[in-house]
Amino acid sequence: MRKIPMRMCVGCMQMFPKKELIRIVRSAEGNVSLDFKGKAPGRGSYICKNAECLKKARKAKRLEKAFSSPIADEIYDALIEQIEQADNDAEKDGEANT
Repeated sequence: MRKIPMRMCVGCMQMFPKKELIRIVRSAEGNVSLDFKGKAPGRGSYICKNAECLKKARKAKRLEKAFSSPIADEIYDALIEQIEQADNDAEKDGEANT
């Protein structure tokens, strides 16, 4: 039996299996983006697959602490939009499969 890697969501601060979370990555150039595959190079932090956790992390400035650098509001807005878009896409795929 293999050990399942666990990671903590920076929004709700709960532990989940790594595959259930979305990785947020800061590249060496300082660009922050979502990493759905979990393979992008750079410093990573994990968040649940809902926008509410990202909003909690934003309010508590947890990503700034994790990345040791300030994050612009435009980046947060783009991340929230990407999470909501991914959630909508997943719902559409679920409806198409039924």
